[in-house]
Amino acid sequence: MSRPRSALRVAAAVELGSLAVLLANLATVHLPPVSSLVGPLHGCAYLFVVVAAARDAGCDPTGKALAWLPGIGGLLVLRRLTRTPREKSAADSLG
Repeated sequence: MSRPRSALRVAAAVELGSLAVLLANLATVHLPPVSSLVGPLHGCAYLFVVVAAARDAGCDPTGKALAWLPGIGGLLVLRRLTRTPREKSAADSLG
């Protein structure tokens, strides 16, 4: 796996994990220090995923659009990038 894709993989995991922490904090005790620490981390990971998807030469326009989905966008982009050529041709024949 190339270095940029591994960075995208880490950023996607951080984005999803930080969103889960923010939502859990909001649903339970809503501690302001948790929000002030995890909120910017989530925002940075989200922006990193969007920029990394835009800069990846193998990412198609649909993948770049999926990167804008908060929380799961990075994972969806990684899924599109790691599909085999056989899966790509099957998906193209369907739609």
